[in-house]
Amino acid sequence: MKKIVGITFNDSEKVYHFDTNKISLNKDDYVIVETERGLQFGKVAVAPYDIEDKDIGKELKNVIRKADKKDLKTYEQNVNDANKALINAREIAESLELNMQLIDAAYTFDRSQLLFHFLADARVDFRELAKKLANNYRTRIELRQIGVRDKAKMIGGLGPCGRFLCCSSFLTDFNSVSINMAKNQMLALNPTKINGICGRLLCCLSYEDDTYTELKKDFPTVGQVYKKNDIEGKVISVNVLNRTILIETKNKTVVEVQL
Repeated sequence: MKKIVGITFNDSEKVYHFDTNKISLNKDDYVIVETERGLQFGKVAVAPYDIEDKDIGKELKNVIRKADKKDLKTYEQNVNDANKALINAREIAESLELNMQLIDAAYTFDRSQLLFHFLADARVDFRELAKKLANNYRTRIELRQIGVRDKAKMIGGLGPCGRFLCCSSFLTDFNSVSINMAKNQMLALNPTKINGICGRLLCCLSYEDDTYTELKKDFPTVGQVYKKNDIEGKVISVNVLNRTILIETKNKTVVEVQL
């Protein structure tokens, strides 16, 4: 049996799990944890709980200690320095005429690594940029290319529904979204209606897709000939939520049928 805790980083909603290392922790505590990138400053998002060793799946990294005021000050200084490094990196990338958009920068807590995320339409040779940044900041530099959905998650904003973007508020992973989901829900295939601010299909198209698939099992398809009692004609429209269909009879009369 192990006691594990859920940690978030940099105000992200994604939760990573760590071994508490027998340290007493509560939700919203700040902690220093061991990660593959080095020491990181994080916040307890899920209070410690017990779990069987066999259910963990992989070896967890440890919480090193609770963060104190000095650690918080160090973290704030790292954030400030990373923002300055981002401005500098953008200037260098522009001077090198690199076709890339640098989105953000972040130091690990121990400043052993400086990570930059960037957006680009194609593969970018950033070796010279990395070399100049390493000379300037005397630490290991990592440049990681991301997609437009990742950019939207980082920046945030309001969706067409008027609410904060799902990706930046509660989604932890991007699920696959296809145009068939829009068709299944009988939505107009208008890019301005079914695409998010990132330019990709709305994440929320996946939320109700299974429900529509289940509800449509008993429905005839558009174009199919429908015949029941004294009604016969071609199906021209279906309304899954109201459970009705519109039938065009042989004499061109449109009839609504409740299923």
